[in-house]
Amino acid sequence: MHRHPDIPDVHQVVHDLRHHGDAEVRDEKLIDLAVNVRTNTPPPWLRERIADSLMGLAAYPDGRAARSAVAARHDLQPDRVLLTAGAAEAFVLIARALPVRHAVVVHPQFTEPESALRDAGHDVTRVLLREEDGFRLDPAAVPEDADLVVVGNPTNPTSVLHPAAAIAALARPGRTLVVDEAFIDAVPGEREALAGRTDVPGLVVLRSLTKTWGLAGLRIGYVLAEPATVKALERAQPLWPVSTPALAAAEACMSAAALAEAEEAAHKVAVERAHLLAGLAEFDEVRAVETAEGPFVLVRMERADEVRERLRSLGFAARRGDTFPGLGRQWLRLAVRDRATTNRFLQALDQALVMTGCAIR
Repeated sequence: MHRHPDIPDVHQVVHDLRHHGDAEVRDEKLIDLAVNVRTNTPPPWLRERIADSLMGLAAYPDGRAARSAVAARHDLQPDRVLLTAGAAEAFVLIARALPVRHAVVVHPQFTEPESALRDAGHDVTRVLLREEDGFRLDPAAVPEDADLVVVGNPTNPTSVLHPAAAIAALARPGRTLVVDEAFIDAVPGEREALAGRTDVPGLVVLRSLTKTWGLAGLRIGYVLAEPATVKALERAQPLWPVSTPALAAAEACMSAAALAEAEEAAHKVAVERAHLLAGLAEFDEVRAVETAEGPFVLVRMERADEVRERLRSLGFAARRGDTFPGLGRQWLRLAVRDRATTNRFLQALDQALVMTGCAIR
C-alpha cells in the first residue's frame, strides 16, 4: 500500500494540498477573512508571559511543566501528552512514526494530514463527505480495513461539528483514529470533544493553540494519545522540538483564567458567526453551510474564483475552496470577524457579485 513519493498522483495534481490561507494575504494589505486565527491576539497577558520566557533562552527547553499543565487540563497523566511545534508537526510524526497499511482521510478537511501521509510514501484513500448530506460524517463510509483514519472536528473548511459518538464509532482494534480538534476550543463548551477520553481504542487527538490565541508564528500544539503511541511519536521528534517561548505559552494557556477567556471568546464567535450567516442569507446567489460551528463559514456561489478576485480588489481576502478535496472552484471559506468588519465585507460581496455578473437582479 505504498508508492514512491516521486510518482505523480492524480489527486495531488487536481488539489494543491500545500495551499493554505496565509497565502491569500501574504505581501498584500487586505482585510483577512482567509486565515482562521482570532483577531487581536495574542492578548497582552500572553505576550508578557512569552516575553518573560526570553530570559531563559540560554538554557535548553524543558517541557515538563507545560506537559503537566496540558495533562491536568484534560485530566490525563503526562505520559499521554506530547507537545509539538503546532498540529502540523503532529501530522508529520504520525505519518512517519506509526505503522500504516491503509490510510483514510475524511474530506473535505485540512489538507496537511494527507500531504504528510503521501510525503511519507503512503497511499491515501479519500472518503468524501457530500454537500447534499450537509457534509456530515457517515461512519459506515469509512472502509473497514482502514488502520489509520483522520477526521477533523469541527472540520476545516466545512465548519461542521460531528457528534463525538459518530467519531468514536470509527474506532476499531488495531486502528489509529486521529481526530483534529484544532478549532474545538472555538466551540462553546467544547461540545463533542474527544480530548481526555481514554475509553476509545487507538484514539489520537490533536490540539492547536494557534487559532484562539494567535500563536501561528510561535508553532505550538499537542497530541493526546495512549502512552505507547506518544512514545512512538516522541522518538520521531528531534531533540528539543518545542522552543522555550512556545512552552511558556502552552503552560499559560492551560490556566483557569485562560480557559475562561477562551470560552468567552467562543461565545462571541458564535454570535458573530450567526450575524455573518444572516447577512449571507440575504444573497440569493450565495449558499452557506448553515450548520457551521467553527470560527469560519463555507459558502458556495457560481464563479466564486472571480468573486474572490473582485473581493481582493475591494480590500478583502477570502480562502479559495478548490484546494480541498471534495470541493471545487465554486467554494470560498470565510473567517468569522467582528460585526463592523462583517458588515463591510457584506457590502464588498454585494459589489463583487455585481462586478462579476453573478448578482441576481
